[in-house]
Amino acid sequence: MSMFEKLIPYDAAHLILGDYFQYHHQYKRITKRARIRFENRDWRGAQADSRERIALYREMVGATTEKLQDFLSDQKHSRDMWRQIKQMYLDEIYNFNSRNIAETYFNSVFRHSHKGLSADEELMFVHATGGYAEFRSLVPIYHTFLLFEPFEHSIRQLMACFSFDAPYIDLERDIIRISETLKKKLDSLYYRGANARIEMLKSVFFRNKGAYFVGRLAIGEFFYPFVIPVLHDERGIYADALLLDANEVSSIFSYNRSYFLVDTDIARELVDFLKTILPSKSLGELYNSIGFEKHGKTVMYRDFLRHMDNSDDQFILAPGVKGMVMSVFTLPSYPMVFKVIKDRFAPPKRVTEQEVKEKYELVSLHDRVGRMADSHMFENYIFDRSRFSKDLIEELTREAPSKVTVKKNTIEIKHMYVEKRMIPLNIYLDNADPEEAEEIVNEYGKAIKQLAAVNIFPGDMLLKNFGVTRLKRVVFYDYDEIVFLTDCNFRVIPEPRNPEDEFSGDPWYSVGPNDIFPEEFTKFLIGRPEIREIFLTKHGDLFNVKFWIDTQEKLIRGEMVDVFPYRKRLRFKNVYKDQMP
Repeated sequence: MSMFEKLIPYDAAHLILGDYFQYHHQYKRITKRARIRFENRDWRGAQADSRERIALYREMVGATTEKLQDFLSDQKHSRDMWRQIKQMYLDEIYNFNSRNIAETYFNSVFRHSHKGLSADEELMFVHATGGYAEFRSLVPIYHTFLLFEPFEHSIRQLMACFSFDAPYIDLERDIIRISETLKKKLDSLYYRGANARIEMLKSVFFRNKGAYFVGRLAIGEFFYPFVIPVLHDERGIYADALLLDANEVSSIFSYNRSYFLVDTDIARELVDFLKTILPSKSLGELYNSIGFEKHGKTVMYRDFLRHMDNSDDQFILAPGVKGMVMSVFTLPSYPMVFKVIKDRFAPPKRVTEQEVKEKYELVSLHDRVGRMADSHMFENYIFDRSRFSKDLIEELTREAPSKVTVKKNTIEIKHMYVEKRMIPLNIYLDNADPEEAEEIVNEYGKAIKQLAAVNIFPGDMLLKNFGVTRLKRVVFYDYDEIVFLTDCNFRVIPEPRNPEDEFSGDPWYSVGPNDIFPEEFTKFLIGRPEIREIFLTKHGDLFNVKFWIDTQEKLIRGEMVDVFPYRKRLRFKNVYKDQMP
């Protein structure tokens, strides 16, 4: 026996820690590229970076696990060994300003090393080891600008803090427009010119074609969002809007959008700042939005455990039309749904379970453009059986017996997805008044068009596969039939050759596996005539082959269609009718 065998847990902890450092370095390096991409208008590169950063975590965790198992050899599954490794790891990271992220990395390596095990409170950081709010930068993470009229002076100072290696088109014009928009907001708040300031995060938030200066307007003890979306076209850089409404900014940070590339040293400090202007967002959502999606999952799980301890309602089948591929259940007091892939799919579904998993993986890496729900995948998740309704247990054991293990006191689910709960679109429209129906039907059409713009064809576009969010936004959440739009063959139905063709129940023309006939959409998208009429008026082009082929051609040419995460009427070009210099 080696004299220093007692140091094996320490060395194992440092093996994980060394790879965590390497991961964090690569994560930040990809993130820092975002500014350069923006300055050079390299939009494809920016999207590739987003995908690379998501994939990086899994690749690093896999490599760490392999090295660690080789190092530990026959002790790789020893509980006593892992107990010591966890303690040594905690000792080393206890004063890290990114301790929370490092704990999540450890958990991922542990789970990867112990396939088939559920969360282990003794050997994992299931519960937080601190508030993490104790870590603060030595200097503030935001700039502060006192507000005095005329506001142009403060805004000029503010904009001077955000320079790029590319010119602004007309910075003075932007300063005036931001100042005027701010003045209108302050007038609406009956501001009397005392004790107001703007606090702007020093880090710029990048996503797709946009950069966002994110801050808050502070009046006394009250905070309001202060977010400036900035764009860069062939003429130069310009401020596109000033967003001062919490709902508008909430949409930008939505769980239905891709994660921001934003450089930060202490993620919790940044999240705490964002929470002051987005109080309706959970901490898990905010970690997701800034790119720490694995830690966002950890925070969501911890939040869920706390909720289970402080509630007593039962899980039930989710309301709405039952799906052919998923069994979906929810806890009425908690704003999430839990989705389990069924063992068998009823006709006409032809996808396999593996294909369904691949579709979810595709969505996690793709630009969700605010129209596809983000989801977290959990394995070997253990629930208290007493919290499940009898109907739900019967459904799960009937539809997904290979993934559900029912014991005396627990129910273990081998594989499931967790998503934010929404109102199914068909249920929303059944209860909507005419004005609400018109707004949401318009949103439904926009959702289909914006998915098309990012090369996604939903496949099954029935109302039941879309949901309505708190902010009345329509979002797609059924991924088993999605395909890339450029892989589809959009066709016009050929004219009947004779009366027999016209009245035949079978098509008189050949239909390939990728053939899609948009004119058929009218038969199944919307049942109620008055709602269908609204849809035809606003989005009738969706039933025409031309729309789809035109969109395909743009995608093939490499065009990136502009999809704004805020309302177009707020854009300065529309407010000021594009009064360019």
